[in-house]
Amino acid sequence: MIYTVECNYADPLSEAQWNDFYSLVKLPALISVSGFRSSQRFKALSGTGPAYLAVHSVDTLAVLQSDEYRHKGGGNFSRWQAHITNWQRNLYAGQDRAKAVTADERLVVSDHAPHRFIELGLTPVALHATALDKHPAQRWWAKISCIQAKALSLQGLNVYQPLTEQLQP
Repeated sequence: MIYTVECNYADPLSEAQWNDFYSLVKLPALISVSGFRSSQRFKALSGTGPAYLAVHSVDTLAVLQSDEYRHKGGGNFSRWQAHITNWQRNLYAGQDRAKAVTADERLVVSDHAPHRFIELGLTPVALHATALDKHPAQRWWAKISCIQAKALSLQGLNVYQPLTEQLQP
């Protein structure tokens, strides 16, 4: 299953420290939780979605309800909480494991019908919300090269660049 966490960060003065914490402390802690199979962070380049997106592969919803998750990875945002806005979490079915997105690739995401991907000659993966916020209920995404991203008109789609490599246990 795909577990996503999205948000904006409202304090430019502490944003670099927050990004370091999330990428260097939180992601490694999450990937150490039994049932987490991969974790990667992204930042929006364009679109109307939240500025930050974390994509995790997990075995089941039970992973996110476990004591191990609560102790190692869940929460622990108290220092940053006042600046985190538009925060949402979803668990999606439709893809068992998230594919790694490299530095020379982009993740293109839409919360609307997949027709825009199809018009561009892309094959999107359909995701269906099964737990947590369940909004958006459906989502589509595709991984493309930076060259494709520059050549295509991606208007109406959210385009994310990776902030980290995909971590795996």
